[in-house]
Amino acid sequence: MASQTPETGYVKVGDLHVAYQVVGREPLDLVFVREYFDHLEAGWDVPSMARFMSRLASFSRLIMFDQGGTGMSDPTALDQHPTLELWMDELRAVMDAVGSKRAAVVASGGGGPMAALFAATYPERVERLVLVNSYARLLGASD
Repeated sequence: MASQTPETGYVKVGDLHVAYQVVGREPLDLVFVREYFDHLEAGWDVPSMARFMSRLASFSRLIMFDQGGTGMSDPTALDQHPTLELWMDELRAVMDAVGSKRAAVVASGGGGPMAALFAATYPERVERLVLVNSYARLLGASD
């Protein structure tokens, strides 16, 4: 298990600085897209979450980031909630910043819709897509 919080780096996407961390050195790049309301550094203070992230990093180079408007990334205006497309750009920029050409993407909950859209938009960047406790939409529809 990580004994301390990993170093947080930043990449600029538009006007926002997006926070990211990289843990582990294994050959597989694994991007973990967490809930959109999560926090990179605070996650390491929760023992069960720290064990989970450390386990992922034991067989991969684990790449994580706080989407714009959340956690360690720059805040966004209250009346301008970030779009899935902006969060996709942030994921691509983080992958570029850490030199990841292609990765397995694991997304949890609210991170799932953006990860699915990213995989459909950039299939050459996604080796595998795993959605955990996620959804296609929040509200029911006639279709």
